[in-house]
Amino acid sequence: MKSFYKSVLIALGALALASPAVAQLTPAEQTIATTVDAEYERSVSLLERLVNQNSGTRNSAGNQAVMDMLQPEFEALGFAVERIDQSAVDRAGHFVARHSGMPGTTRMLLIGHTDTVFEPDSQFQAFTRARTPEDDSATGPGVVDNKGGVTVMLTALRAMQAAGMLEGANITVMLSGDEEDVGEPAATARADLIAAGQEADVALGFESMVVSDGRDMGTVARRSSNAWTLTTTGRSGHSSRIFSETSGDGAIYEMARILSRFRSELPEPNLTFNVGMIVGGSSAELDDQLVRGQATGKTNIIPGIAIARGDFRTLSDEQTERVRERMMAIVAENAPGTDAEISFDEGSYPPMAPTDGNRALLARLNAINSDLGLEEMAALDPALRGAADISFVGSYVDALAGMGAVGTGLHADGETIDLASIRRQATRAAILMSRLARDER
Repeated sequence: MKSFYKSVLIALGALALASPAVAQLTPAEQTIATTVDAEYERSVSLLERLVNQNSGTRNSAGNQAVMDMLQPEFEALGFAVERIDQSAVDRAGHFVARHSGMPGTTRMLLIGHTDTVFEPDSQFQAFTRARTPEDDSATGPGVVDNKGGVTVMLTALRAMQAAGMLEGANITVMLSGDEEDVGEPAATARADLIAAGQEADVALGFESMVVSDGRDMGTVARRSSNAWTLTTTGRSGHSSRIFSETSGDGAIYEMARILSRFRSELPEPNLTFNVGMIVGGSSAELDDQLVRGQATGKTNIIPGIAIARGDFRTLSDEQTERVRERMMAIVAENAPGTDAEISFDEGSYPPMAPTDGNRALLARLNAINSDLGLEEMAALDPALRGAADISFVGSYVDALAGMGAVGTGLHADGETIDLASIRRQATRAAILMSRLARDER
């Protein structure tokens, strides 16, 4: 089914790009654009309510509260809402909304998430709007990632309903409560998302859109995210014996050797790798969540243990395996008197590789840009994007990511949204979904 649908998309995308760049909106599509503008303040108000409810990944109650806010919004549009329990992986669960339309037409999967990186103990907790003639922006935890994206999604669906274009659309919405820190094993935490992807013809990810050099960019690929833990051990003893045959190099020098070789030997196109945390000394340990560590040691004691946590990101499964094998080979070549082992998390995100079907979806979106009088969107360099839930379905379905809001400072205090981007992105998304909904599969 996917190969057939892909060929349809390619043909339609090529036709669209060959058409004159003049406005060709139907009356229903013009209603969509008008409705998005008319609902702007309502959309911002919803965003404010969502942001002011803390929903850090580990705050299950907060994520459930956000889902409580969203449920009546989707039900008012005719969606049947289901909440999927994820207590087995110690996470808040998933929010699923389904809308049944015309049989035999495109089945769309819309992907987003309710959680943020800002836990209840963060100092960054509130939505603040600038709202001046020169600046209509807002700051807040998750205001872009991903509560701005969820707002764009709902704004687009409301506009489709107002234009009479939602009734015939087959749409499943899946919002996870743990996108920022996926539950493990990922096979359990993402089983429902993968199943939804296998049933769909098209997936649209409502993570943030990237603007490069002042231009909106299209996301047809996202890289993987693979977390790792490296532990080195050595023979503890008096520091005067460091590097001797009896004492060896110690755990921290062995850690430094490995990380230095990662830096010099791993680089290749579309790969990035990072060390996010390191502890070492006479003793060292990480907490249960692997986000905090503690160590003890003295200047005159050879360290017996060191632990580092990091990640690497790739564009294909083949690249992921190649990098893993190289990392393991480097780790295995131990310095004198030391040992080391590396493990890889089960909760890693796969890559969303660029495909012809993904590029065809961007072509469809660019036809809409032409009709709206907007610039054509080039495909974004995947090295500029991190991982996202859409990657879990990328191997099953044609996909387009970056359908959410525009902003800066994601994952940091002061995260800021360009509120005007809600209008632009919701209009694009609503028209794209309306056109896709008319395609037979």
